[in-house]
Amino acid sequence: MTLKTFLFGLYIFTFYNIPTMSILFNVLIIIATLIFMECFSWFIHKYLFHGPLWFLHKSHHQKSHSFLEWNDLFAILFAGLSLYLMYIDRTNFGYRFFIGLGITVYGLIYFIVHDWFVHRRLKTFKSNNTYLQAVRRAHKIHHKNRGKEKGRAFGLLFVKKGLLKS
Repeated sequence: MTLKTFLFGLYIFTFYNIPTMSILFNVLIIIATLIFMECFSWFIHKYLFHGPLWFLHKSHHQKSHSFLEWNDLFAILFAGLSLYLMYIDRTNFGYRFFIGLGITVYGLIYFIVHDWFVHRRLKTFKSNNTYLQAVRRAHKIHHKNRGKEKGRAFGLLFVKKGLLKS
């Protein structure tokens, strides 16, 4: 960071009276929400999507003949939840706003990594990054079984160490 950047940041914080701890706290809320969403997504994927909600999720495990699938309803549900949280806290930017923002960021990461990179729903993104290749391998392991039962590797961003090795 240059002195010029530091002084500009100091000016912004002073002029707009933004408490530094408030910004740090809100960033921590977003990071905690991202971690929670990955853990929660693993749980609902394993126990709900491959359980009572299989009738919607199975479209994701079958050959797709269109860009959209029934499984996309889950993304719409989470988008609605995040927009609701941000909307109800839009005037004071409280913790609910930043939880909603964290869900939104997770959804964006999920779209880029899962839909765009792993499933290539948009054919423009390739990478030889070791971590991203491990994510792809883990998801291929998950999709090896096309049925509801006996699934493995239900997460997205947390990858077992063994899959990181090329």
